[in-house]
Amino acid sequence: MPRSVNVVAARRRRKKILKLAKGYWGSRSKVFTVAKNTVEKGLQYAYRDRKVKKREFRALWIQRINAGVRQHGLSYSAFMGKIHTKNIGLNRKVLADLAMNNPEAFKAVVDAVK
Repeated sequence: MPRSVNVVAARRRRKKILKLAKGYWGSRSKVFTVAKNTVEKGLQYAYRDRKVKKREFRALWIQRINAGVRQHGLSYSAFMGKIHTKNIGLNRKVLADLAMNNPEAFKAVVDAVK
């Protein structure tokens, strides 16, 4: 009696991996075993970098706020300290956006803090 093999499930499993590997170069998108390793590594990078992305954006916001505040004669740390004592409820994302795209409004915030 021949061995019973569930080819339907195996093909579906392989197709799922090869679909995720679409766009990879060479055998990384064609050969199942190579594609499987590449896709697994890619998913690890994706998981890690979803957290790294938050760090990088926070660092970018801090740099933009610092650049905007120094034009008005303050440092970033002094500005953030004063903003917390005055209970101004603007987060770094909003402050960085104001510093980049709306300098007049950012100047008003700096003047309110001074």
